[in-house]
Amino acid sequence: MNISLASSLRGLVVVSVLALAGCSLMPEQVAAGTPRSEIETRLGRPTLVHTLPAGTRLQYSGQPSGPWVHNLDLGPDGRLVRYEQVMDAGWLLRHIEIGRWTREDVLRGMGRPAMVERVARFDGEVWSYRFLEATRPRLVHVHLDPSGVVRQLMFSDDQVLGDPVDAVSHP
Repeated sequence: MNISLASSLRGLVVVSVLALAGCSLMPEQVAAGTPRSEIETRLGRPTLVHTLPAGTRLQYSGQPSGPWVHNLDLGPDGRLVRYEQVMDAGWLLRHIEIGRWTREDVLRGMGRPAMVERVARFDGEVWSYRFLEATRPRLVHVHLDPSGVVRQLMFSDDQVLGDPVDAVSHP
C-alpha cells in the first residue's frame, strides 16, 4: 500500500472514530423537560456549566480533539428547554458577533478551545475550535484582542484530522 493511501485511510479512521464518539453522547435524544439530574445520569458531568439569565447551560464538549460542542439549556426549574450543537459553520457565522462578543461570550457559546495561539499579525489570542463541515475536518479561529473582544473569525482545514498528504510530502 502506498504512503498516500495509507495516510488517507488513517485520516478517515480518525474522523470516523471521532464521529462515532460524538454519536455515543447523543444529547440530541434528550427530550425537552428532562430534569438536570437525569441529563447528567445519561450524559455524565458536563464539561462546563454556565449561568444564563433564565437558567443554566450544561456544555458537553469534544474539544480539543472532538469536533462538537453540545449546549443544553435548562430553565429556572432545572429542566431542559433547548438543545444545540454549535460547532457548525452556519451557527458560527450567525451567532459570533465581531466587535461585540467577548471572551466570556465565546466560552458560554463554544466552551474551551482546542488550541490557544498567538500570531505575528494580530495583537491578541487566537482561539481555535475543531468542527466538521459535511465530513471535512475544519478549524474556526476566533481572534480576541487584548481586552477580550472578538475582532476576527477565520476558517481553515484541519491538517491534524484531515488528509495528512502535506506531512508526507514535506518531511
